[in-house]
Amino acid sequence: MKLREPTARPYRGQSLLLALDDYTAVDIETTGLSPRYSSIIELGAVKVLNGRVLDEVSLLVNPGFSLPAAITDLTGITDDMLWTAPALCDVLPYFLDFVGSDVILGHNVSFDVNFLYDKALSIGLPPVGNDYVDTMRLSRRLYPQYKRHRLADLAERFGVAPDTAHRALADCYTAVACYEHMKPYI
Repeated sequence: MKLREPTARPYRGQSLLLALDDYTAVDIETTGLSPRYSSIIELGAVKVLNGRVLDEVSLLVNPGFSLPAAITDLTGITDDMLWTAPALCDVLPYFLDFVGSDVILGHNVSFDVNFLYDKALSIGLPPVGNDYVDTMRLSRRLYPQYKRHRLADLAERFGVAPDTAHRALADCYTAVACYEHMKPYI
């Protein structure tokens, strides 16, 4: 059995292990795990300047088909919520403009960056080449004694109470809070 080669993303940014005061936290919700076969259904971002939240954006995206029940169960996002939402091609340019050239922060953010990179290219936009900081990678490096490094695990460890799990904007705020707890130890 031949393993499939990973998708080449030559302009993708680099993973950083830095303590930053300026960044944009990003999270997306999708219909599945593959950028090739799955769609983005929610985009969230929180812009942080000098360690303080400056602005946020939260957008639902109509994928053009009914959601798998497992995705609705995981995210709480329903077909009714997406029925009147715009298509990705109508909101992704605005979202990427909001993020700009900022370093992207997120939990397991390679997933989000890969989706954004591939989806941007698919609608004729330049690839997403922002460098990024992954709170999961930081947690693994700073706390190797812990077995689990999910966002919920970090939130519990740091006493951060997430509003809602698996919703883009809430996960952005949780990632920011967890990052700010880890930042002094980077």
